[in-house]
Amino acid sequence: MTITLYGIANCDTVRKARAWLADQGVAYTFHDFARQGVPPERLDRWLASPVRDKLLNRQGTTWRKLGADAQSQAEDPHAARALMLSQPSVIKRPVVEWSDGEVTVGFDPARWTVRKNA
Repeated sequence: MTITLYGIANCDTVRKARAWLADQGVAYTFHDFARQGVPPERLDRWLASPVRDKLLNRQGTTWRKLGADAQSQAEDPHAARALMLSQPSVIKRPVVEWSDGEVTVGFDPARWTVRKNA
């Protein structure tokens, strides 16, 4: 299994993460939500994992632009899944599937250094 980084190409955090991986010489595959969409089967896997609570980015612009009704509906897991599929920019980025199967959300250079050296 290879490392796959999921995100949006023009996201600053995704750019930083991609640059960090390149600087570290870590090979990875990039999946662009904006061009390729959110793979439903991957999203289901993430939602069934410990990162579930980190996936919905309640700090981002897309979330803030949602109405109060949509935000409150997103508390329901099925509605949150539908929202993430229809508006991928509401997913916290990057989502990384590491070669050992672990999934992380967000860019954390210190944690990634430990993962890279494991």
